[in-house]
Amino acid sequence: MNRPAVLALEDGTILRGRAFGASATLCGEVVFNTSMTGYQEILTDPSYFGQIVTMTTPQIGNYGINEDDFESARPHVAGFVVRDLSPIVSNWRATTDLGSWLVKYGIPGIEGVDTRSLTKKLRSAGVMKACLSTEGITDEEALKRARAWTGTVGADFVKDVTCKAPYHFNATAGDCEAFTVPGTHLNKPKARATKYRIAAYDFGAKTSIFRRLVASGFDVHVFPARTPAAEIRAFNPDGVFLSNGPGDPAALKYAHEAVADLIQTFPVFGICLGHQIITHAIGASTYKLKFGHRGGNQPVKNTEEDRVAITAQNHGFASKREDLERCGAIVTEVNMNDDTVSGLRLKDKPVFSVQYHPEAGPGPNDADVLFDRFYDLIAKSKAAK
Repeated sequence: MNRPAVLALEDGTILRGRAFGASATLCGEVVFNTSMTGYQEILTDPSYFGQIVTMTTPQIGNYGINEDDFESARPHVAGFVVRDLSPIVSNWRATTDLGSWLVKYGIPGIEGVDTRSLTKKLRSAGVMKACLSTEGITDEEALKRARAWTGTVGADFVKDVTCKAPYHFNATAGDCEAFTVPGTHLNKPKARATKYRIAAYDFGAKTSIFRRLVASGFDVHVFPARTPAAEIRAFNPDGVFLSNGPGDPAALKYAHEAVADLIQTFPVFGICLGHQIITHAIGASTYKLKFGHRGGNQPVKNTEEDRVAITAQNHGFASKREDLERCGAIVTEVNMNDDTVSGLRLKDKPVFSVQYHPEAGPGPNDADVLFDRFYDLIAKSKAAK
């Protein structure tokens, strides 16, 4: 039986379609993702907390759901928008279908929407506050709720997705083995005789990042986002890792203060929100992008190595280049689509970060070298001491 669904945007746009997933009414920031596969990883990525995700690929759900590919324990999106929901599931790994899985977690979805038109609107006008309802509410009520939602600017969503207590990421070796292409070197991590112990801040981390760290020679100990620098110092790690996560990086004063302290002593590697937190920790600033970067095909140029990588990205804020340079950072990488900052390193400290996902699950393997770079940075730092 077809159930009606409505998606209302704050500019007054009303889109109607067919409901799937849970019977619910939720608000969020409507964004688009250009990835052709990986809806499981997208839905379970904590960085999407508070967002209604639109997929530009026309048909979604054809390979169902399996728990092996999750990036966290549950989906974090506020809603899901697709052109067509596959009527069948065809994959030997699938344990359930997409719609039933969203019902379990109370997340509404809408299909039958012209996602191409919606994406063009978001590219032109920018991402917007929106309300997605599968409960039969009126267009007027949906629009009212969309406009009343508080938005992402100034929002600390990290508190909703970080771990509650420290833990040791003790995945089995099999869990951390990267996918390999027979006859090639792609995604084969080096065997490491030494395992460096790192403190990993969980700002909304993807599980695949921790897996890649383990596979690259790290003993990963995870800490909640509000862990003070003194506690990390007492743990005395070989290095510190800063994860991805949702919301406005400017709102995370506690993280800025902790990282500003820790970069004085430890080698530090940051990814996405971690990159933005380093930006604030050194006294620079971030700003909200018009529609962000979300997809698996973002070209990034390393200006120091004159090399281009195709990267997976998911972020709505960016670091201000002029601020970084004023505060002693070197911009090492730029997004070739819009020249925004995609990487930095500090001139006088073993600290670097990128505004993309080198673990790329799913996505390209071009940036795997960053995990080796972090390992080598720690090795060099320890040798110098």
